[in-house]
Amino acid sequence: MDIPIFAWVIAIPIITSALVYLAGHLGKGPRGGRISQGVAFVALLITWVPFVLAANEVRLSGSIELVVGTVSLYCDGLSILFAAVVLGLGTLVVLYSGPYLAGENGQEKYYAMLVAMIGVMIGLGCANDLFDLWIWFEAMAICSYLLVAFYRERPASLEAGLKYLVQSATGSVLVLIAIGFVVSQSGTLNLQELRATIQPSFTVLVVGALFVIGFGVKTALVPLHTWLPDAHSQAPSGISAMLSGVVIEAGLVAMLRALSALATPIHSWSILLLLFGALNMLVGNLMALRQNQVKRLLAYSSLTHVGYMLIGIGISLYVGEGSAAQGGLFHLINHGLMKGLAFLAAGVLLYTLHIQLDDHGPLIIEDLAGAARRYPVVALTLSLAVLGLGGLPPLAGFMSKWQICVAGFETKEVLIWALIVFAALNSVLSLAYYAPLVNVVYRKQPSRVVQQGGPVPISMSIPLVILALAIIVIGVWPSVMSWLTSPAGSALLAAFS
Repeated sequence: MDIPIFAWVIAIPIITSALVYLAGHLGKGPRGGRISQGVAFVALLITWVPFVLAANEVRLSGSIELVVGTVSLYCDGLSILFAAVVLGLGTLVVLYSGPYLAGENGQEKYYAMLVAMIGVMIGLGCANDLFDLWIWFEAMAICSYLLVAFYRERPASLEAGLKYLVQSATGSVLVLIAIGFVVSQSGTLNLQELRATIQPSFTVLVVGALFVIGFGVKTALVPLHTWLPDAHSQAPSGISAMLSGVVIEAGLVAMLRALSALATPIHSWSILLLLFGALNMLVGNLMALRQNQVKRLLAYSSLTHVGYMLIGIGISLYVGEGSAAQGGLFHLINHGLMKGLAFLAAGVLLYTLHIQLDDHGPLIIEDLAGAARRYPVVALTLSLAVLGLGGLPPLAGFMSKWQICVAGFETKEVLIWALIVFAALNSVLSLAYYAPLVNVVYRKQPSRVVQQGGPVPISMSIPLVILALAIIVIGVWPSVMSWLTSPAGSALLAAFS
């Protein structure tokens, strides 16, 4: 059987995750952690080779399909875009995590689960069958749960992990019920066959609602988001970056794949996405304004950015035009980069100011006073990340928000115009908590915590610099991402059409 190249993008991380665990488990003490990190990093570097080849093949042919028994995989522009974000951020998180986890028990499990989760999420983006989609989704949930509860000796970490597990399991059960309804109505679960065979009905609307709720838990749709601030704040900072940068986006991709197979008026889903987008933006901003802990602030702001993705995609489905979908998916990429950078930079400060001193308390905003004087690179990258998230030009976040706004105004729909104005005002509102963070870092005298902080390891600085450069380059030259966003937007619109 001729195995398409994109299958290796999924298979290499999943297969090598066992090798990562064994290599680290055979080592002794800290050496085992370094070995497992090295094997994980090499495995992901190797994965980039088939990814580049698969991306080129999809660019030329539009899509690639693989059917093995009952397993059906379909790689299109959306699959490639999502895989690029997952693989890019995941590779940097593996590089970053070495010093952060130094001295911790179970490092081999951490790296094995992280690599496996990367492969599983890429597989989720290629699922072409509802039951397969659910399997990939469950596998991602298991890996991410184990990583959220990595500090299992801390009650707060276990509580966050348990909350995440219960809510994720509830959502998964609802998805499974919806899948049962689908197979009873149509006799098939293949996404492409469903688009051609399933008939509009009240049952189909119920199925769509179950998909929105079930996958919406992982996507952090308000009010299904309550697991998110605890999980983000209690997990290791590298995992916080993955949760916010790609895991919640994996939930969004899964939800869009499932909804695209249901034969209902496209306006039904577009209006629903627009409503959730507006609600997420407002609630996320209001909750972030109240936070004193840096990681919880960043976690709540993720709700807002999911809102921008939903607004862009919802507008595109409403008017049947692809530029807004490209803007929403462009923001998916930028959010992964910017929020990943923000969590990693905050994690560096948490590591230098607390963890190195054997203090496992949270990083609060007051701790960062004057941090730029001692940690200029970390302060600069954190500032670029949050200002980009706030939508300041010429950073990447501004460009994707601008593309969504332009596409919205081009619709000449009054309600869409009002929604775009609402989104723009929320972008300004977000600066009410991003700007004080930058102000504390640069304009305050160094706090006692900063004065006592330790050095920054070079392996933690490299991912920060790479992500910061990416945010600047994409902001100045946004067309550099068109090779990802244009095919992905077209693929998404074609699936719903």
